[in-house]
Amino acid sequence: MGLIKAIRKGVIASRMANETNELNEERVKVLINEFIDSNKKRWMDTGERYYRVDNDIMKPLTKEQREDYKAHNQLAHAKYKTMVDEKVSYLLSKPYTLDHPNKNYLESIKPILESCRYTIFKLGYESSNKGIGWLQVYLDEKGEFKTMIIPSEQCIPIWRDRSHEELDYMIRAYNEIVWQGNIRVPVTEVEVWSTQDVKYYRLVNNLLVPDPHKMLDEYNGPTAHYRKDGVWTNWGRVPFVPFKNNIIEFPDIKFIKSLIDGYDHSRSETANYVDDAINYLVFVYGYGGGDKGRFMRELKEYRMALLDDKSEGGVDIATPPTDVTSIKEHYEQLKRDIFEDGQSINKDLDKFGSAPSGVALKFLYSGLELKANAMAQEYQESFKTLQYFINHYLKEKNKAIDEIPIEITFNVDMKSDETETITNCSNSKGVISDETILANHPWVKDIGKELKKIKEQNDYNNPFKDKVPIKEDGNNEE
Repeated sequence: MGLIKAIRKGVIASRMANETNELNEERVKVLINEFIDSNKKRWMDTGERYYRVDNDIMKPLTKEQREDYKAHNQLAHAKYKTMVDEKVSYLLSKPYTLDHPNKNYLESIKPILESCRYTIFKLGYESSNKGIGWLQVYLDEKGEFKTMIIPSEQCIPIWRDRSHEELDYMIRAYNEIVWQGNIRVPVTEVEVWSTQDVKYYRLVNNLLVPDPHKMLDEYNGPTAHYRKDGVWTNWGRVPFVPFKNNIIEFPDIKFIKSLIDGYDHSRSETANYVDDAINYLVFVYGYGGGDKGRFMRELKEYRMALLDDKSEGGVDIATPPTDVTSIKEHYEQLKRDIFEDGQSINKDLDKFGSAPSGVALKFLYSGLELKANAMAQEYQESFKTLQYFINHYLKEKNKAIDEIPIEITFNVDMKSDETETITNCSNSKGVISDETILANHPWVKDIGKELKKIKEQNDYNNPFKDKVPIKEDGNNEE
């Protein structure tokens, strides 16, 4: 029995050793191939394609599908693009408000986070279309903290936990065009980022070949994340920050693609009917017989066919038999379903009139608000990860740091009743910060400039402020 137990322990130990997340070159190849064929990658491609309005309806027709004598409209609608633009602009177009109890730390981190604002705005599109956006942190040639967006279809994350909060590795695989002599040749570049370093490869004939030009520096030493005082070092974490679209990391197109495809098809069918009805068919009887080829040629070219005697001759006019009313009802319902399932704003204001009240506007925006709030929650978690890397940078610059998460408030761009909004802003004075009030005021475009103008105005109205000397005993008399 002792021998059997020993064997079992050996088998278990061997199995556990093989179950580690350590990456070797063979595992990297497997993961790249799996990702290329994955459902997640297909949805990324679909989201990007539909945002460009390259909908499925635009696929070329086969020879069997195309009948030359009939209309073949292929109407692709930009409803998905409109919905993504709507959400990103709603949540990220206005400057976000930053706050922290440690004001010294806030002054250190605020310029960096504000410099990332446009990058975060663009990440909104990346997340919406692909389910997740990736921000890589790095130091530039001057040692300044920088970020850049890495296309999500190039990124294969290896997560440390099931909730996808921290990375063990990041595999980046992307295609490049390089010169080999006088010939431009496509190559696949591969980067494997860990918490300690990065390794560079090229994928050649399904083999990972190390790239010594990138893997080693000018002194033939191994590279890491960045240089400090001429020495390679690392961030302590994989330098990629995820910005998720939602908790399941899927793009918005997944939830409405079938509805958009149905809408495109229905509108195209209606357009076909209109074209075919305008180009109605004329049948002239009593002209004499003809073969099938002649009949089809005449029908295609002249929209008229000359046929044998129909008892006494005559003329018939035919139009395609289509129930336009039913088709219209169908695509109108599809449009409503797209708004509802896509959590977008239905701009048909029949129920609310041309100038909806504040309550009506909130109802109209309810779906969009739910979708944007889900994205905002994920982005707030992303800012915590980004804060780690900024703290790492500030620490090396001997600047103030703090582990307490920065408080970020997304100031949404919702159409509103201006009078009501201005009243609410006035009533919020002394309850919330002036910066937050200005961010939500409909007339304010630049918060920083407005705060500066207010200070200048106050200084002008109080010219003697802070100019009267005060003695330590509080007595100003001579």
